[in-house]
Amino acid sequence: ETDEDEAHLPRTLHPDQQHNQPSQKWKTEEEPDEGPQSLRFCPSRPPGSQVDPSAMYSPLDLFHMFFTKATVRTLCDNTNRKAARNICRGKKFKWIDITVKEFYKFIGLVLFTALVKTRAISDYWKTNSIFSIPFPATVMNRDRYRIISWNIHMSDPDEDAINDSKKGTPEYDRLFRLKPLMNDIRHACLSCFHPHRNLAVDERMVASKLRNGLIEYIKSKLTKYGFKMFVLADASNGYTVDYAVYIGKNTFPVGFGMSYDAVMSLVRPSILGSGYHVYLDNYFSSPKLFKDLFDMKMGACGTMREGRLGFARSEENALTKKSPRGSLRWIREGSLLFVKWKDSREVSMGSTIHQAYGGETINRKHRSKSHESIPVPTPILEYNKNMEGVDLSDQLITYFSAQRKTMKWYSTLFYHFVDIATINSYIIHKDLCKVKKIQLMTHKEFTQVLVAQLCQVSIETRSKPMNMGHTPVPIKLVADKSKRSSAGRRRCEFCKKSGRSDKDTPSKCNECGVALCVIPDRNCFHDWHNLEEMAPVEYQSSDSE
Repeated sequence: ETDEDEAHLPRTLHPDQQHNQPSQKWKTEEEPDEGPQSLRFCPSRPPGSQVDPSAMYSPLDLFHMFFTKATVRTLCDNTNRKAARNICRGKKFKWIDITVKEFYKFIGLVLFTALVKTRAISDYWKTNSIFSIPFPATVMNRDRYRIISWNIHMSDPDEDAINDSKKGTPEYDRLFRLKPLMNDIRHACLSCFHPHRNLAVDERMVASKLRNGLIEYIKSKLTKYGFKMFVLADASNGYTVDYAVYIGKNTFPVGFGMSYDAVMSLVRPSILGSGYHVYLDNYFSSPKLFKDLFDMKMGACGTMREGRLGFARSEENALTKKSPRGSLRWIREGSLLFVKWKDSREVSMGSTIHQAYGGETINRKHRSKSHESIPVPTPILEYNKNMEGVDLSDQLITYFSAQRKTMKWYSTLFYHFVDIATINSYIIHKDLCKVKKIQLMTHKEFTQVLVAQLCQVSIETRSKPMNMGHTPVPIKLVADKSKRSSAGRRRCEFCKKSGRSDKDTPSKCNECGVALCVIPDRNCFHDWHNLEEMAPVEYQSSDSE
C-alpha cells in the first residue's frame, strides 16, 4: 500500500530542524498524564435515525429513503436512452422502456440472487430440473432481466459523450457516469441517519479485476483488487455515513496529501457538529491531521508511523528490542499524545482524546500456556474497540451482497450502491426497533421481506395440496352416454406387461396418464400402482419411497 502523503509530508526532518526542536523524555505508566482538554459533544442533529420514531416503517419504506422514486425515475430515463443508443449501434435485442415499478422489481431480483446463490444468472430460470428455482420467472423472464442488466445506466448518455470529448483535459470527470446515483445515495446516507460520537475512517475495496484506470491493488486488504473508496462509518453499528471514490491524486481539492485530504473531506463539522471522536489507521494518521482536527473541535485517535513529520523522536528512556512485553512509553505535546507499547511487537499511537494510561490491563498467553496480565495504554484499547466501524459495514455487505461480475466498470459500483442502501436501511431498522423496544428482524429476514416487497409479492406461499392418490378417469370425455365405454380406448399397460392378450380400456390414471383396466374381474389400476417395479420410472407413483 502506498502512502501519497509522503510527497507533501516528508518522513524525516532536516538535521537543523531536529536540533531546534525541544527534546522530551519518554515517560512510563507510573507517571500520571492529565489528558487533553475534554471536547464537548455537540452534534448538529440528535444521533440516530432521522425519521418519525412513532411511525411504522417496512423494509421497503426504509429502502425508498435511499432509492427514492425520483432517483429511480432518473435511472429509468437514462437506461432507456442507453438502450436506444445501443440498438442504433447495431446491438440486437428487443427493448421495451423500463418503468419505475419494473426497476424496483429488477432490484428485488438482484437482492434475491444475493440470498440464493447459483453459479450463473441463467440458473435462476432453469426448468425441468430438481435444482430449478421457480420464483424469478414469476417476476420477470430471463431475457428481460439480462437485457436490463446490460443497459442499466446512471448518467445521461448524451452528456457522457460531451464529457468523453474532454479526456486529457482538467475538465474531464472520471466519475461522470456515477455522479447522479452516487450523489443521491451520499445525500440520503447523510440525511437519513446522524452518527453517534465515535466515527471510523478507512479504505474499502469494491472487488473488480476489470482493466480500468481506477482499479487499485492493496496488499493488506482481503479484497486486493478493485475500486478504492474512502468511507466514514459510525463505529457503533457500521452505518456508512459518507464515502468518496478514489480516482487518483485529484480525488480531493485540498492538496495536503491524499490521506489528510480524505479525512478532512469526510469529517465536516458543518454537517456533523463538534466533539466527535475519529479513529484512523496509520495510512491516515499524522500529527498535523490530529492537531488540525482538534482545532476544529474533533478528537482523533489512531496508529501512527514513527516516520511521520512531527512524531516524537526522543531516544531518552525509549523502548528497545529487549524491553519486556507490556512496556509502555508516552510523550504529550499539548493536546497530542504519542504512545509506544510493546506487545508481540512495538505499536505506536497518537491521540487527542485519551490519557496515556488509566490502569487498564490485558491478558496475554505465554509459550508455557500460562497467562499474565500486562498494562495496556488507554488509546490502544479504545482504538481496538472503535476502529472496526468500516470493517463491520464491509462484513454486513458481504453476507448478502448484490455484487456480481460485469463488463462495465460503473455497473460494479451501481451494485455496490444497492448494497450500501440495503445495509443502511437495515441499520436504521435496528435503531428504530431499539427505540421502540420491539422485536427486530435478523439481517436475513429483513432482506427477504425487502425482496418480496420490491417484487410486489407475498413472502408466504400457499403449500401444494396433499397428493390424494392416483384416480382413474376416462381417456376421452364424450357427451353421448352410449359411447363412453368405447371412446378413446387404448391398450392396457398392465395387461401388456403381464403378457395377456390385447385388452383395451377406456380408463387411464389421471396422475400417470397410463391406460389401465378398471373392471370387477380385472382391476389393473390397483395392481399397477401396488406393483410399481413393473412400471417405467416415468410412470411410477410420486408416493413411492
